[in-house]
Amino acid sequence: MTELKWTHRTPEKISAQLKQVNIDVSPKTVARLMKTIGYALRVNHKKKSTVKSALRNEQFEYIKTMQQTFQEARLPVVSVDTKKKETLGNFKNAGTAYSTEAWAANDHDFKRDSTGVAIPRGNYDPVANRGHVCVGSSHDTAAFAVDSLVCWWRNEGRRYPGARKLLILADSGGSNNCRHWGWKYNLQKKLCDRFGLTVTVCHYPPGTSKWNKIEHRLFSQITMNWRGRPLDSYETILNHIRTTKTKTGLAVTACRLEGNYPLKLKVSKEDIAALNIHRHHSVMPQWNWNYTISPSKTKK
Repeated sequence: MTELKWTHRTPEKISAQLKQVNIDVSPKTVARLMKTIGYALRVNHKKKSTVKSALRNEQFEYIKTMQQTFQEARLPVVSVDTKKKETLGNFKNAGTAYSTEAWAANDHDFKRDSTGVAIPRGNYDPVANRGHVCVGSSHDTAAFAVDSLVCWWRNEGRRYPGARKLLILADSGGSNNCRHWGWKYNLQKKLCDRFGLTVTVCHYPPGTSKWNKIEHRLFSQITMNWRGRPLDSYETILNHIRTTKTKTGLAVTACRLEGNYPLKLKVSKEDIAALNIHRHHSVMPQWNWNYTISPSKTKK
């Protein structure tokens, strides 16, 4: 009657309030009536996009076309991203797990009690349904992102013998930012030149990272696999990642990627000019979302 769309009141409180106006109804009846008219306990859903990009649908269609082209040619496609950083220590980890008794975690998550930080960088092959995660301990930089790709290629590239082309699907921000030269420079030097690969990169539009396949096909499964258990060491994290499996056949490998990755490293103008990069100007020329980087030795 009041057009109330939501309430924090329990059926017991609603029943008590109705009794104040001489309407005698039990809490169970209130709960049943609320269910009848579509009311239930609900949580917030992250559905509304706060960033709206021009030509968003066109970019998704282009990504779909590129992925189909590579798959039909039996060429590798990899979806990449960095999972949320995890603070190592005997800290409470959300979720539940079957055990004979509850794990005793620290009563406070003080940073001084941490033993480090874990940065999981993932690479997911949507065709083979295989994931490879490199866990770092320094910073999530472009160099770290590409080193993780190099590690993936060395471990998973043998599944594509003779392949000289690779399609990368990535978000527009983070360590694989479509506007940062460090990402493109490291792809050129560490992946294209070293392995003779021609790498095509397609970025998802800003605000659409949830549509990146690695998010819901790999990262979400890892999170479910390690829930309810404190992530107290690198070995704990690696073991949980490696044992992540699904009914659809997901298999995951993982390794430590040690080393220091300093922030704010700049690429010189000479290195930028030397990049053998070709932008896909025929598709959304005003954006830097699609480009191909070839080995330097093939540059004319």
